Amino acid sequence: MKRKRFALHFILHAADLLDDSLRHRLAVVGVRPRQARIIDALARMEPASQIALAREFGITPASMSTMTARLIEAGHVMREVNPNEARAHLLRLTESGRGLLAEIHAAWRDIDQLIEDTIGAQGAAELTEHTRALRDGLGGHAPGTARPEQIADT
Repeated sequence: MKRKRFALHFILHAADLLDDSLRHRLAVVGVRPRQARIIDALARMEPASQIALAREFGITPASMSTMTARLIEAGHVMREVNPNEARAHLLRLTESGRGLLAEIHAAWRDIDQLIEDTIGAQGAAELTEHTRALRDGLGGHAPGTARPEQIADT
């Protein structure tokens, strides 16, 4: 009897391997992959509350608070009082955080190139198309960008 192969296992294993490669590449910059995604999203959303960021990433506000605290401690993000609500805070990138964007994007391009070198340009293009369709079909979107239903409403 032939054992069934689950697509999920290949997807998760490949994602882990890519995450490891990205982690090593971003270590040079001093941020982790999720921190890089937060910096990138904050560049599009700022100023933004931790709750808004948490919503965009589909995580709890407490988890986002932990991640942003590390970015604040590293000097890449600053917290300021919300002028519309004194008890709330907004997050912005510092000059240091803004300076990381080019390095983060370069690291992402390097991983894109790794994918292309591994499965070819055509395979990489198809993988991008399929994974985007999967993400969108599961209700995901790139943090800090309008969701399809928001675009239709505007």
